[in-house]
Amino acid sequence: MSNIKFDFSQKHVVVTGGARGIGLQITRQFLEAGARVSVWEFSADSIAAARAELASFQDRLNFQQVDVSKMPSVEAAAESLAAPVDVLINNAGITRDKSFGKMTTEDFEAVIDTNLNGVFHCTKALMPKFADTAHKRIISISSVVALYGNFGQTNYVAAKAGVIGMTKTWARELSRKGFTVNAVAPGFTMTPMVEAMPAEARQQIEQKIPAGRFGKPQDIANACLFLASQEASYISGTVVSVDGALVV
Repeated sequence: MSNIKFDFSQKHVVVTGGARGIGLQITRQFLEAGARVSVWEFSADSIAAARAELASFQDRLNFQQVDVSKMPSVEAAAESLAAPVDVLINNAGITRDKSFGKMTTEDFEAVIDTNLNGVFHCTKALMPKFADTAHKRIISISSVVALYGNFGQTNYVAAKAGVIGMTKTWARELSRKGFTVNAVAPGFTMTPMVEAMPAEARQQIEQKIPAGRFGKPQDIANACLFLASQEASYISGTVVSVDGALVV
């Protein structure tokens, strides 16, 4: 259980990709803070596993199978929401890592469709669904690789850098409508994907992190809760790097 000091008991949060990895932890911590959470997730298996893991919150938790890369799927999910939205966490993402010489057009477009176009689709579809209050939050998960590039991730870096650009633009356009719009850029975080890496590779990465450790999903979720809170009401258009000083 996390030591959550924020109160979201009157808030409705939508978390895309919220049934696994960092997204699952974001979902959990908003639930622990009292929020009603709608999870949009592509994988039926992930939904089933998360539903079982979060069963104690079932009265405030709703799952929908959504393909964020397809606007009709997103629009249908948005229309089915029973309550106005206060917070959107754009977290859904995929990887298809290959060196540029081996990356196909399909590899590139698949990641752009989910990681960049998906953020546009979800934000666009949910704009009419936001509550008529002065507390409206859009938080998109980018990545530190968007700030410095990374070998074998032309598609992923392009998408995550695009998310930062959209974040800054929307912050300018939507501030007078009561929104704050921010991005969180995680560094290397201990998710199942990282845990599956060879121990030697993990050790080499860890040695490059000034903080001396990998991030935890809780670290990313904590940043999201803060940016979604009333205490962060004057923070907009920023990119919060949660990376143990990897990028300074």
